[in-house]
Amino acid sequence: MQHLHGLEVDPADGVLYAATHSGLWRIPESGEPSRVADGHQDLVGFAVTGPGAFLASGHPDLRHDPELPTWLGLVRSTDAGGTWRSVSLSGEADLHVLRAAHGRIYGWDAGSGRLLVSADEGLSWEERGTVPLRDLVVSPADPAALLATSEQELMRSADGGRTWAPMPGSPSLTVTAWPTTGSLYGVTPDGTVLHSADAGATWQPRGQVAGEVEALSVQAVDGTEVVYVGLAGGGILVSGDGASTFAVRYAA
Repeated sequence: MQHLHGLEVDPADGVLYAATHSGLWRIPESGEPSRVADGHQDLVGFAVTGPGAFLASGHPDLRHDPELPTWLGLVRSTDAGGTWRSVSLSGEADLHVLRAAHGRIYGWDAGSGRLLVSADEGLSWEERGTVPLRDLVVSPADPAALLATSEQELMRSADGGRTWAPMPGSPSLTVTAWPTTGSLYGVTPDGTVLHSADAGATWQPRGQVAGEVEALSVQAVDGTEVVYVGLAGGGILVSGDGASTFAVRYAA
């Protein structure tokens, strides 16, 4: 697996999926990962919206169809990545960040820097403005409350991404996760995993990981927050104690 762009769990069976530069991979609890449907798309944006229901964006596998546009736009799968169909923005947008919350889809187009929001499952989009970011998360309690990481600081929007303001004193974060439990997690460039219980106003260190972090996901499982960290090179770590300690889920 190369360049982990996203880690998500399918609620249909609890299996972890990794969206990568070389396709979508299924990561079982034990045994080796397997590439889903022999696909080699570069999936730079990835979100799970329900059992077997996935959204993605990125670049097509031109080995199978060299006539496809360079940018996939938004594509959807209803069979856990077995097949994909185009929804919108084909050839128009390269959504490096995809988030689904509150019946909306939030997408950030790396080509233009535009933040796009859809309220009709991705069929049409409203442009909310241009913002430079690394990662984006949506409050599980408020569809208008967004946080974005940039090269310098953490930024907050209270109006769904139309306007942004820096959060004074915030740490520098590369990736973030805001699960339905309400806890907020982030990872600093040196691998420190931080936790916030007040929507990013204050942060506390939880644990440390070695290596460059490319993806972060937090899943609520039976009242426990399970934290997944994807490392450059393809390794995946997992924590069942709120990111205090980590074990190897997959060694690249």
